[in-house]
Amino acid sequence: MRKGDMAQQRRLLEGLGVTVAEENAYRALLRHGPATLSELATETGSSAAAIRRMLPRLEDLGLISRVAGRPLRLVATPPNIAIDILVARRQEELTHSRAAAALLATEVADRGGPHPEEVLEVVTGRDAVARRYLQLERNATREMLVLVHPPYAVDISDDRENRRRAARQGAPVTRGIYSPLAFEQPGMLAHTRRAIADGEQARLGQVPVKLAVADARTAILPLVSDEDRAVESALVVHPSALLDALVGLFETLWRAAVPLRLTPEGLEQDRQGPDEEVLALLAAGMKDDAIARQLGLSPRTVQRRVQVLCEQLGARTRFHAGFLAAHHDLLPE
Repeated sequence: MRKGDMAQQRRLLEGLGVTVAEENAYRALLRHGPATLSELATETGSSAAAIRRMLPRLEDLGLISRVAGRPLRLVATPPNIAIDILVARRQEELTHSRAAAALLATEVADRGGPHPEEVLEVVTGRDAVARRYLQLERNATREMLVLVHPPYAVDISDDRENRRRAARQGAPVTRGIYSPLAFEQPGMLAHTRRAIADGEQARLGQVPVKLAVADARTAILPLVSDEDRAVESALVVHPSALLDALVGLFETLWRAAVPLRLTPEGLEQDRQGPDEEVLALLAAGMKDDAIARQLGLSPRTVQRRVQVLCEQLGARTRFHAGFLAAHHDLLPE
């Protein structure tokens, strides 16, 4: 069997508690049909003794059964039935695990709360930080609070992750506050537009630190303030007064921020009317070069449009134009 085929097999049933060897035996039996131990051993490239040792486990998983008569012959359980059995087993295990977690939580409460070392968790390495953030996001069920500021540990251009996020059932409500610097990275505007289309509530405002809070129970933020190393390590905060303070910080910044509204298709919708997305990015405090990169325009074109917008709004400066647009609710709905 080719290495690529083996890797594909590992991805099929591994998440349901089936080992690679067990899955190999099950799939070989599916291909071959009813088989003796020696026939199955030949099919898998293993030994009859190894298959015999595996039998109790395969039967317990519900993947195989024995055919009456001699010699001993095995038959594979139809995949639709086998998978239903495995899923039911895993759901039962998860139910028991959640019950156990509740009991363990009462033990923590009985001793007067968590110890300091249980409140804070340090994550080191950019990849580890990205995985921990995605874990928080995927496990959130009610609300994600996010302060968005570069640099980013997670690749915003990862289409597979973006599609997974959009298709997730029961996804939490996301509220995000974007720093003006958030849109310095190419592609960030398109990423934000997709997020808003998927239901995110986005605002522009002051972002003193990168932060994400899941369900008001777990937060992640940079361990160091140096922006060059902000994604190399992170601090994960569990329920505590510190976590309450971080949630309070977000809510304070949220009240002071202004709504970020982006049209689904961008500036191509109406070339004759006001450039609404230019207004939105002006309100974000972005410079002309950054606006040009995000909208795929030349800096000269952006400068010309900003000048026209300033004249239309009676603004003294480009920043004044962005302020007036936000203040008078002229940003795109």
